[in-house]
Amino acid sequence: SVNIVALGNERDGFSEDNQQPSLIWSYLRRSALISQTDSSLSAGHLGNAVFTEYRACVFGNVRLLVHDCPVWDIFDSDWYTSRSLIGRADIIVIKYSVNDKTSFQELKESYIPMIKKALNHSSVPVIISAIGARKNGVTCTCPLCTSDRRSCVTTSEGVQLAKELGATYLELHTLNDFYIQKYFGGVLEYFMIQSLNQKSSEKMKRRKKSQKCHRVQPPQLEQPEKMPILKGEASHYDADLHNLLCCCQCADVAFYSEDLSTVVEAHKIILCSVSPLFMLLFEVKSPADIPDASIVLTARSLFAVDVGATFPPSPRGVPPCVPPVRVVVKDSVFCSCLPDILHFIYSGAFQWERLEEDIKKKLKDPEETEQVLEKVKCILKTPGKVHLTLLG
Repeated sequence: SVNIVALGNERDGFSEDNQQPSLIWSYLRRSALISQTDSSLSAGHLGNAVFTEYRACVFGNVRLLVHDCPVWDIFDSDWYTSRSLIGRADIIVIKYSVNDKTSFQELKESYIPMIKKALNHSSVPVIISAIGARKNGVTCTCPLCTSDRRSCVTTSEGVQLAKELGATYLELHTLNDFYIQKYFGGVLEYFMIQSLNQKSSEKMKRRKKSQKCHRVQPPQLEQPEKMPILKGEASHYDADLHNLLCCCQCADVAFYSEDLSTVVEAHKIILCSVSPLFMLLFEVKSPADIPDASIVLTARSLFAVDVGATFPPSPRGVPPCVPPVRVVVKDSVFCSCLPDILHFIYSGAFQWERLEEDIKKKLKDPEETEQVLEKVKCILKTPGKVHLTLLG
Protein backbone atom coordinates (compact mmCIF):
# COMPACT_ATOMS: atom_id res chain seq x y z
CA SER A 1 0.00 0.00 0.00
CA VAL A 2 0.92 3.66 -0.46
CA ASN A 3 -0.10 6.40 1.99
CA ILE A 4 -0.27 10.00 0.73
CA VAL A 5 -0.90 13.07 2.88
CA ALA A 6 -1.95 16.26 1.06
CA LEU A 7 -1.77 19.52 3.04
CA GLY A 8 -2.99 23.01 2.13
CA ASN A 9 -5.67 24.69 0.05
CA GLU A 10 -5.11 25.17 -3.69
CA ARG A 11 -8.14 27.49 -4.06
CA ASP A 12 -7.78 31.27 -4.12
CA GLY A 13 -9.43 32.64 -0.99
CA PHE A 14 -10.46 35.77 -2.86
CA SER A 15 -11.76 33.98 -5.94
CA GLU A 16 -15.46 33.76 -6.61
CA ASP A 17 -15.06 30.19 -7.96
CA ASN A 18 -14.74 28.02 -4.87
CA GLN A 19 -16.41 25.03 -6.51
CA GLN A 20 -13.38 23.92 -8.55
CA PRO A 21 -12.31 20.35 -7.70
CA SER A 22 -9.26 19.79 -5.51
CA LEU A 23 -5.91 18.71 -6.90
CA ILE A 24 -6.08 15.26 -5.30
CA TRP A 25 -9.63 14.52 -6.40
CA SER A 26 -8.84 15.70 -9.94
CA TYR A 27 -5.91 13.29 -10.11
CA LEU A 28 -7.83 10.32 -8.68
CA ARG A 29 -10.74 10.94 -11.06
CA ARG A 30 -8.69 11.42 -14.24
CA SER A 31 -5.68 9.10 -13.88
CA ALA A 32 -5.85 5.88 -15.90
CA LEU A 33 -3.90 4.06 -13.16
CA ILE A 34 -6.50 4.69 -10.45
CA SER A 35 -9.49 2.41 -9.89
CA GLN A 36 -12.15 1.75 -7.20
CA THR A 37 -12.01 5.28 -5.78
CA ASP A 38 -13.94 5.90 -2.55
CA SER A 39 -13.98 8.99 -0.34
CA SER A 40 -15.23 9.94 3.11
CA LEU A 41 -15.05 12.96 5.40
CA SER A 42 -13.44 12.70 8.83
CA ALA A 43 -13.47 15.27 11.60
CA GLY A 44 -10.70 15.83 14.10
CA HIS A 45 -11.30 15.27 17.80
CA LEU A 46 -10.58 18.89 18.58
CA GLY A 47 -11.92 22.02 16.89
CA ASN A 48 -13.44 22.06 13.43
CA ALA A 49 -10.53 20.55 11.48
CA VAL A 50 -11.78 18.27 8.74
CA PHE A 51 -9.86 16.14 6.21
CA THR A 52 -11.04 13.97 3.35
CA GLU A 53 -9.92 10.36 3.15
CA TYR A 54 -9.70 8.69 -0.26
CA ARG A 55 -9.24 4.96 -0.81
CA ALA A 56 -8.39 3.60 -4.24
CA CYS A 57 -6.25 1.09 -6.10
CA VAL A 58 -3.23 1.99 -8.20
CA PHE A 59 -1.14 -0.14 -10.57
CA GLY A 60 -3.87 -2.76 -10.52
CA ASN A 61 -3.85 -4.13 -6.98
CA VAL A 62 -1.83 -1.69 -4.86
CA ARG A 63 -3.97 -0.04 -2.20
CA LEU A 64 -3.79 3.75 -2.18
CA LEU A 65 -4.81 5.76 0.92
CA VAL A 66 -4.91 9.57 0.64
CA HIS A 67 -5.65 12.07 3.43
CA ASP A 68 -6.44 15.51 1.98
CA CYS A 69 -6.24 18.25 4.66
CA PRO A 70 -7.10 21.64 3.16
CA VAL A 71 -7.15 23.48 6.50
CA TRP A 72 -3.85 24.10 8.28
CA ASP A 73 -5.64 24.53 11.60
CA ILE A 74 -5.30 20.76 12.12
CA PHE A 75 -1.71 21.41 13.27
CA ASP A 76 -3.00 23.85 15.89
CA SER A 77 -6.09 21.98 17.09
CA ASP A 78 -4.96 18.33 16.82
CA TRP A 79 -1.17 18.07 16.79
CA TYR A 80 -1.25 14.34 17.60
CA THR A 81 -3.45 13.51 14.58
CA SER A 82 -1.51 15.70 12.18
CA ARG A 83 1.85 14.34 13.37
CA SER A 84 0.51 10.79 13.16
CA LEU A 85 -0.63 11.38 9.56
CA ILE A 86 2.79 12.71 8.55
CA GLY A 87 4.54 9.88 10.39
CA ARG A 88 2.61 7.25 8.40
CA ALA A 89 2.94 9.06 5.06
CA ASP A 90 4.93 7.62 2.19
CA ILE A 91 4.52 10.81 0.13
CA ILE A 92 3.60 14.35 1.26
CA VAL A 93 1.96 16.91 -1.06
CA ILE A 94 1.87 20.58 0.01
CA LYS A 95 -0.53 22.77 -1.99
CA TYR A 96 -1.04 26.50 -2.14
CA SER A 97 -2.54 29.05 -4.50
CA VAL A 98 -0.11 31.42 -6.18
CA ASN A 99 -2.74 34.18 -5.79
CA ASP A 100 -3.11 33.85 -1.98
CA LYS A 101 0.01 35.45 -0.55
CA THR A 102 -1.46 35.59 2.93
CA SER A 103 -1.95 31.83 3.16
CA PHE A 104 1.53 31.26 1.71
CA GLN A 105 3.15 33.52 4.32
CA GLU A 106 1.28 31.72 7.09
CA LEU A 107 2.38 28.37 5.64
CA LYS A 108 5.99 29.48 5.43
CA GLU A 109 6.22 31.09 8.86
CA SER A 110 4.03 28.81 10.98
CA TYR A 111 3.49 25.38 9.47
CA ILE A 112 6.64 24.56 7.51
CA PRO A 113 8.67 24.47 10.79
CA MET A 114 6.05 22.09 12.22
CA ILE A 115 6.28 19.84 9.16
CA LYS A 116 10.08 19.79 9.37
CA LYS A 117 9.84 18.85 13.04
CA ALA A 118 7.34 16.07 12.29
CA LEU A 119 9.49 14.69 9.46
CA ASN A 120 12.55 14.70 11.76
CA HIS A 121 15.08 14.22 8.92
CA SER A 122 12.95 11.51 7.35
CA SER A 123 13.52 10.57 3.71
CA VAL A 124 9.81 10.87 2.84
CA PRO A 125 9.52 12.65 -0.55
CA VAL A 126 7.69 16.01 -0.51
CA ILE A 127 5.98 17.65 -3.51
CA ILE A 128 5.21 21.39 -3.34
CA SER A 129 2.49 22.31 -5.82
CA ALA A 130 1.99 25.98 -6.69
CA ILE A 131 -1.46 26.07 -8.32
CA GLY A 132 -3.12 28.75 -10.45
CA ALA A 133 -2.28 31.46 -12.96
CA ARG A 134 -0.98 34.70 -11.44
CA LYS A 135 -3.55 37.46 -11.90
CA ASN A 136 -1.48 40.60 -11.34
CA GLY A 137 1.48 39.77 -13.53
CA VAL A 138 5.00 40.30 -12.28
CA THR A 139 5.09 41.27 -8.63
CA CYS A 140 6.66 44.60 -7.83
CA THR A 141 9.45 44.55 -5.25
CA CYS A 142 8.97 48.07 -3.89
CA PRO A 143 8.05 48.41 -0.19
CA LEU A 144 4.47 49.44 -0.94
CA CYS A 145 3.77 46.42 -3.15
CA THR A 146 5.58 44.08 -0.79
CA SER A 147 3.24 45.13 1.96
CA ASP A 148 0.26 44.22 -0.22
CA ARG A 149 -0.79 40.81 1.13
CA ARG A 150 -2.87 40.12 -2.01
CA SER A 151 0.19 40.11 -4.28
CA CYS A 152 1.01 36.80 -5.97
CA VAL A 153 3.54 34.21 -4.74
CA THR A 154 6.54 34.29 -7.05
CA THR A 155 8.28 31.27 -8.49
CA SER A 156 11.46 32.11 -6.58
CA GLU A 157 9.54 32.10 -3.31
CA GLY A 158 8.11 28.69 -4.08
CA VAL A 159 11.51 27.31 -5.08
CA GLN A 160 13.07 28.68 -1.88
CA LEU A 161 10.37 27.00 0.18
CA ALA A 162 11.04 23.71 -1.62
CA LYS A 163 14.76 24.02 -0.83
CA GLU A 164 14.00 24.36 2.88
CA LEU A 165 12.17 21.03 2.86
CA GLY A 166 14.28 19.28 0.23
CA ALA A 167 11.10 19.01 -1.83
CA THR A 168 10.18 18.83 -5.53
CA TYR A 169 8.63 22.09 -6.79
CA LEU A 170 5.80 22.04 -9.39
CA GLU A 171 3.78 24.89 -10.89
CA LEU A 172 0.31 23.90 -12.14
CA HIS A 173 -1.25 26.86 -13.98
CA THR A 174 -4.56 25.04 -14.32
CA LEU A 175 -6.01 21.67 -13.32
CA ASN A 176 -6.45 20.31 -16.83
CA ASP A 177 -5.54 16.85 -18.10
CA PHE A 178 -1.96 17.78 -19.00
CA TYR A 179 -1.03 19.31 -15.65
CA ILE A 180 -2.96 16.71 -13.65
CA GLN A 181 -2.02 13.48 -15.45
CA LYS A 182 1.29 14.17 -17.17
CA TYR A 183 2.93 16.72 -14.90
CA PHE A 184 1.69 16.24 -11.35
CA GLY A 185 0.63 12.62 -11.93
CA GLY A 186 3.98 11.66 -13.46
CA VAL A 187 5.96 12.95 -10.48
CA LEU A 188 3.53 11.45 -7.95
CA GLU A 189 3.56 8.04 -9.65
CA TYR A 190 7.36 8.09 -9.74
CA PHE A 191 7.47 8.52 -5.97
CA MET A 192 4.81 5.80 -5.61
CA ILE A 193 7.03 3.34 -7.46
CA GLN A 194 10.04 4.39 -5.36
CA SER A 195 8.05 3.82 -2.18
CA LEU A 196 6.85 0.38 -3.30
CA ASN A 197 10.38 -0.66 -4.25
CA GLN A 198 11.71 0.47 -0.88
CA LYS A 199 8.98 -1.39 1.01
CA SER A 200 9.57 -4.51 -1.05
CA SER A 201 13.30 -4.34 -0.31
CA GLU A 202 12.72 -3.85 3.42
CA LYS A 203 10.22 -6.71 3.47
CA MET A 204 12.72 -8.99 1.76
CA LYS A 205 15.41 -8.02 4.29
CA ARG A 206 13.06 -8.74 7.22
CA ARG A 207 12.13 -12.10 5.69
CA LYS A 208 15.78 -13.08 5.22
CA LYS A 209 16.56 -11.96 8.76
CA SER A 210 13.63 -13.98 10.11
CA GLN A 211 14.69 -17.05 8.15
CA LYS A 212 18.22 -16.62 9.39
CA CYS A 213 17.04 -16.43 13.00
CA HIS A 214 14.94 -19.61 12.70
CA ARG A 215 17.58 -21.51 10.77
CA VAL A 216 19.58 -24.04 12.72
CA GLN A 217 22.92 -22.42 13.28
CA PRO A 218 26.02 -24.52 12.74
CA PRO A 219 28.10 -25.12 15.84
CA GLN A 220 30.84 -22.65 16.51
CA LEU A 221 33.92 -24.80 16.60
CA GLU A 222 37.06 -23.58 18.26
CA GLN A 223 40.35 -23.65 16.49
CA PRO A 224 42.00 -27.02 16.99
CA GLU A 225 44.97 -27.09 19.27
CA LYS A 226 48.34 -27.56 17.73
CA MET A 227 49.33 -31.17 17.79
CA PRO A 228 52.72 -31.95 19.28
CA ILE A 229 55.46 -32.67 16.82
CA LEU A 230 56.13 -36.37 16.90
CA LYS A 231 59.80 -37.15 16.72
CA GLY A 232 60.70 -40.46 15.20
CA GLU A 233 62.52 -42.76 17.52
CA ALA A 234 66.12 -43.45 16.71
CA SER A 235 66.78 -46.80 15.13
CA HIS A 236 67.72 -49.56 17.55
CA TYR A 237 68.85 -51.87 14.77
CA ASP A 238 72.58 -51.62 15.42
CA ALA A 239 72.19 -51.88 19.18
CA ASP A 240 69.81 -54.82 18.92
CA LEU A 241 72.15 -56.60 16.52
CA HIS A 242 75.08 -56.06 18.84
CA ASN A 243 73.05 -57.24 21.84
CA LEU A 244 72.14 -60.36 19.90
CA LEU A 245 75.83 -61.21 19.70
CA CYS A 246 76.49 -60.41 23.36
CA CYS A 247 73.50 -62.36 24.70
CA CYS A 248 74.02 -65.27 22.28
CA GLN A 249 70.30 -65.80 21.86
CA CYS A 250 69.39 -68.28 19.13
CA ALA A 251 73.04 -68.80 18.24
CA ASP A 252 73.41 -71.57 15.67
CA VAL A 253 77.16 -71.34 14.97
CA ALA A 254 79.99 -72.09 17.40
CA PHE A 255 83.59 -71.22 16.55
CA TYR A 256 86.24 -73.24 18.37
CA SER A 257 89.99 -73.04 18.56
CA GLU A 258 91.96 -76.09 17.51
CA ASP A 259 92.48 -77.15 21.14
CA LEU A 260 88.75 -76.62 21.78
CA SER A 261 89.59 -74.22 24.63
CA THR A 262 87.92 -71.19 23.14
CA VAL A 263 84.35 -70.92 21.88
CA VAL A 264 82.66 -67.94 20.21
CA GLU A 265 78.94 -68.03 19.30
CA ALA A 266 77.35 -66.39 16.28
CA HIS A 267 74.38 -66.56 13.89
CA LYS A 268 74.58 -68.21 10.51
CA ILE A 269 72.12 -65.83 8.79
CA ILE A 270 74.05 -62.72 9.83
CA LEU A 271 77.40 -64.16 8.75
CA CYS A 272 76.02 -65.26 5.38
CA SER A 273 74.48 -61.84 4.76
CA VAL A 274 77.87 -60.11 4.94
CA SER A 275 80.26 -62.61 3.35
CA PRO A 276 80.19 -65.09 0.46
CA LEU A 277 82.89 -67.04 2.36
CA PHE A 278 80.41 -67.96 5.09
CA MET A 279 77.80 -68.85 2.46
CA LEU A 280 80.35 -71.31 1.05
CA LEU A 281 81.29 -72.56 4.51
CA PHE A 282 77.69 -73.25 5.52
CA GLU A 283 76.85 -74.75 2.10
CA VAL A 284 74.46 -71.99 1.10
CA LYS A 285 76.49 -71.72 -2.11
CA SER A 286 78.77 -74.19 -3.84
CA PRO A 287 82.34 -73.43 -4.98
CA ALA A 288 81.03 -73.25 -8.54
CA ASP A 289 78.82 -70.27 -7.54
CA ILE A 290 81.81 -68.25 -6.32
CA PRO A 291 84.11 -67.16 -9.15
CA ASP A 292 86.73 -65.66 -6.83
CA ALA A 293 89.22 -68.45 -6.06
CA SER A 294 90.79 -66.50 -3.19
CA ILE A 295 87.58 -66.79 -1.21
CA VAL A 296 87.48 -70.55 -1.65
CA LEU A 297 91.13 -70.88 -0.65
CA THR A 298 90.67 -68.64 2.39
CA ALA A 299 87.67 -70.64 3.55
CA ARG A 300 89.54 -73.94 3.32
CA SER A 301 92.71 -72.65 4.95
CA LEU A 302 91.02 -70.74 7.75
CA PHE A 303 87.95 -72.79 8.79
CA ALA A 304 86.90 -76.40 9.07
CA VAL A 305 83.35 -77.59 9.70
CA ASP A 306 83.27 -80.86 11.66
CA VAL A 307 79.94 -82.22 12.80
CA GLY A 308 81.02 -85.74 13.73
CA ALA A 309 83.79 -84.84 16.16
CA THR A 310 83.39 -84.77 19.91
CA PHE A 311 82.90 -81.21 21.11
CA PRO A 312 81.99 -79.64 24.44
CA PRO A 313 78.29 -79.31 25.33
CA SER A 314 76.20 -76.97 23.18
CA PRO A 315 76.63 -73.28 23.98
CA ARG A 316 74.00 -71.56 26.10
CA GLY A 317 71.01 -70.23 24.22
CA VAL A 318 70.98 -73.07 21.68
CA PRO A 319 68.20 -75.61 22.20
CA PRO A 320 69.52 -79.20 22.54
CA CYS A 321 67.30 -80.34 19.65
CA VAL A 322 69.03 -77.97 17.22
CA PRO A 323 72.73 -78.76 17.16
CA PRO A 324 74.90 -75.80 16.15
CA VAL A 325 77.24 -75.82 13.25
CA ARG A 326 80.63 -76.35 14.81
CA VAL A 327 83.48 -74.57 13.09
CA VAL A 328 87.14 -74.97 13.98
CA VAL A 329 89.33 -71.92 13.38
CA LYS A 330 92.67 -73.24 12.13
CA ASP A 331 94.56 -69.96 12.60
CA SER A 332 95.12 -69.40 16.34
CA VAL A 333 96.01 -65.73 15.88
CA PHE A 334 92.85 -65.11 13.84
CA CYS A 335 90.84 -67.08 16.43
CA SER A 336 92.07 -64.82 19.24
CA CYS A 337 90.80 -61.80 17.30
CA LEU A 338 87.51 -63.44 16.31
CA PRO A 339 85.40 -61.75 19.08
CA ASP A 340 86.55 -58.31 17.83
CA ILE A 341 85.88 -59.30 14.22
CA LEU A 342 82.37 -60.50 15.07
CA HIS A 343 81.67 -57.26 17.00
CA PHE A 344 82.75 -55.37 13.89
CA ILE A 345 80.38 -57.45 11.71
CA TYR A 346 77.45 -57.14 14.13
CA SER A 347 77.97 -53.35 14.37
CA GLY A 348 77.26 -52.96 10.67
CA ALA A 349 80.83 -53.41 9.39
CA PHE A 350 81.40 -49.65 9.24
CA GLN A 351 83.87 -49.12 12.10
CA TRP A 352 87.00 -50.34 10.33
CA GLU A 353 89.34 -47.92 12.12
CA ARG A 354 88.14 -49.16 15.48
CA LEU A 355 88.70 -52.77 14.42
CA GLU A 356 92.25 -51.89 13.40
CA GLU A 357 92.95 -50.29 16.76
CA ASP A 358 91.48 -53.22 18.72
CA ILE A 359 93.54 -55.81 16.82
CA LYS A 360 96.74 -53.74 17.15
CA LYS A 361 96.28 -53.51 20.91
CA LYS A 362 95.62 -57.22 21.20
CA LEU A 363 98.41 -58.58 18.99
CA LYS A 364 101.15 -55.97 19.51
CA ASP A 365 102.83 -57.34 16.36
CA PRO A 366 102.38 -55.25 13.20
CA GLU A 367 103.01 -58.17 10.89
CA GLU A 368 100.40 -60.39 12.57
CA THR A 369 98.00 -57.46 12.67
CA GLU A 370 98.40 -56.90 8.94
CA GLN A 371 97.83 -60.61 8.20
CA VAL A 372 94.61 -60.74 10.26
CA LEU A 373 93.24 -57.56 8.64
CA GLU A 374 93.98 -58.93 5.16
CA LYS A 375 92.05 -62.10 5.99
CA VAL A 376 89.11 -60.00 7.25
CA LYS A 377 89.16 -58.06 3.98
CA CYS A 378 89.12 -61.29 2.02
CA ILE A 379 86.24 -62.67 4.07
CA LEU A 380 84.03 -59.59 3.68
CA LYS A 381 84.74 -58.56 0.09
CA THR A 382 82.25 -59.11 -2.72
CA PRO A 383 83.31 -61.89 -5.09
CA GLY A 384 85.68 -60.42 -7.65
CA LYS A 385 85.66 -57.00 -5.91
CA VAL A 386 87.28 -55.76 -2.74
CA HIS A 387 84.79 -54.22 -0.23
CA LEU A 388 85.07 -50.45 -0.73
CA THR A 389 84.15 -49.55 2.83
CA LEU A 390 86.78 -51.80 4.29
CA LEU A 391 89.49 -50.45 2.02
CA GLY A 392 88.70 -46.84 2.88
